[in-house]
Amino acid sequence: MVHHVKFENLEEEFVDLPQVFKNSLQNEVLEIKKLNKESEKFKQISKDICKIDEAEYVIYSKYMGREYHEQETFIFVNHTGKMVCNLSGREVDLYNMIVDCDNLVKTQEYVSTHK
Repeated sequence: MVHHVKFENLEEEFVDLPQVFKNSLQNEVLEIKKLNKESEKFKQISKDICKIDEAEYVIYSKYMGREYHEQETFIFVNHTGKMVCNLSGREVDLYNMIVDCDNLVKTQEYVSTHK
């Protein structure tokens, strides 16, 4: 298997993230997004779901079609990558409460091949 590196600073930013998730993010099997804690949707969800307010990011399948989101598992992690909670698509819908990660730097190789 060819090893690709999407983010040059993933290891430094998410020191507590399990290696399997790091590898999956680097190889674009999984996606990571920052939670928009100011969104009304996040504020409402955090009232009902304990611990989610401790999360800063969510990891999910990049290739899961919208029709399968109810079966998907979302992994919520804090600022160092430590897992906070896991929720299914039946429990939470990520639309309108996630944004791109501004702390991750894409490698030059990745940027040049994905123009």
